[in-house]
Amino acid sequence: MSEHIEEIHVGGTTGTFAKVWIALLAMTGVEVLLAYEQVPTLIMLTALLGLSIVKAALIIAYFMHLKFERLSLFLTLFPMLIFCIILMLTFLGDATRIPHMRPF
Repeated sequence: MSEHIEEIHVGGTTGTFAKVWIALLAMTGVEVLLAYEQVPTLIMLTALLGLSIVKAALIIAYFMHLKFERLSLFLTLFPMLIFCIILMLTFLGDATRIPHMRPF
């Protein structure tokens, strides 16, 4: 007697993806609006950075399907994210110094 085991694929629905897409579109609109408005630089950069992080998290979670993956995959990728951020912060000082080092 053979048993048929059905695999259930857990994933997002079209409605979920549409809502995420609309949220991403709205956040992009806010970012464009901030670029055109006369907002203090610190507030603008903080808002743009925050919106960018939220947008990246939504894209990774839903469109790259990491929300629906096992925890072990996330735990494999998360240390690499931290490593890349540390590397970026390590070389950020050099990146800001380079334009001032050019001969005029």
